Amino acid sequence: MTTPVLPPPEAPWRAGLRSARANFIPGLFLQIFAVSLVVTYFQVPAVQEALVGLTDLRAHLGFSYSFLSTALFGGLLPLLYLWTIPATRLRFSLLQGVVLVGFWGLRGIEVDLFYRILAATVGEGREIGTVVNKVLLDQFVYCPLLAMPITWIGYRWIEYGFRWSAVWPQVRRRDWFMQDLLPLMIANFGVWLPAVVLIYLLPTPLQLPMQNLVLCFFTLMVAHLSKKRAEG
Repeated sequence: MTTPVLPPPEAPWRAGLRSARANFIPGLFLQIFAVSLVVTYFQVPAVQEALVGLTDLRAHLGFSYSFLSTALFGGLLPLLYLWTIPATRLRFSLLQGVVLVGFWGLRGIEVDLFYRILAATVGEGREIGTVVNKVLLDQFVYCPLLAMPITWIGYRWIEYGFRWSAVWPQVRRRDWFMQDLLPLMIANFGVWLPAVVLIYLLPTPLQLPMQNLVLCFFTLMVAHLSKKRAEG
């Protein structure tokens, strides 16, 4: 009896690039949408005037706006999409769905706070240096150290039925970052690296609403790809 020769595990950067290629076309449409919003904001005075009400609402509600808006765009809308598709309908139970929506609400407070800290420390201008510094801090400090680990752990905890005993052994692995987080980061760069450039070109009060719109399209895109994988 011969022992089968197993193929070597896929390199993390190859896995990330493979996912990035799968996201390329929908991500391209997402970027076109985001660019259109930013250009329209700066070129059409009526759009700026229309958004005054949104910035006023955000200022009035504070972090309550951050929670509710991100819970809607990052959690509820993609969840409802998943529940309408037979292939992914059972991915999240009702309780898991409620927790997922709350999870994204808390992430909204986190992101809004991060944007406010950047505005206070780096600046609120649209100068090249200011935008570049914010993008670098966002994508190469905040994301690998905080955003990606929290997102990965949060989703695994919810999907495993809130059992830390199922999540913690994976996090403790020495190759957890390289095998799980790095591919995710590489795949996300294609969407979020251009997106955060556009986000930081906007005034601080509009950065979270813009992030929410990109997040909604992104999570819907991921949900759609999950549906395709489940069907295939």
